[in-house]
Amino acid sequence: MSGLYFEEFEVGQVFKHRMRRTITEADNTFFSALTHNPAALHLDEEYCRTETEFGQRIVNSAFTLGLMVGITVGDTTLGTTVANLGWDEVRFPKPLFHGDTVRVETEVLSKRESRSRPGQGIVEFHHRAYNQKDELVAHCRRSGLMLGKPK
Repeated sequence: MSGLYFEEFEVGQVFKHRMRRTITEADNTFFSALTHNPAALHLDEEYCRTETEFGQRIVNSAFTLGLMVGITVGDTTLGTTVANLGWDEVRFPKPLFHGDTVRVETEVLSKRESRSRPGQGIVEFHHRAYNQKDELVAHCRRSGLMLGKPK
């Protein structure tokens, strides 16, 4: 188990996650197909080359969100989370393209003991994803219900 217990998180703590991921065409195509998203922006190279400002397919933003959060799990919540409580303020300031490499940082924004679940607490994270050019490509706030240290 590599996740942290509620008591081990500190407000202001920053994680620079070592895991990175280069996004492939297969990632984007499979994810879009599995989620029944037929948007030409993700699947039709010719359309994107001739009809969009991007000139190429862009990565499905739902995949970007899932990848961003997934990269953080090993360092923060693996084995110590009870539940993901939600995502807020999800933003994608720049698109990702096939071949881009994503790295992620997480900051602990707040934490409080649960009022209804003794021995557990809520931690609010701010996840930020960057491409290989260090451009911010996604960010969100996420709340997780975390286990307290066993007694």
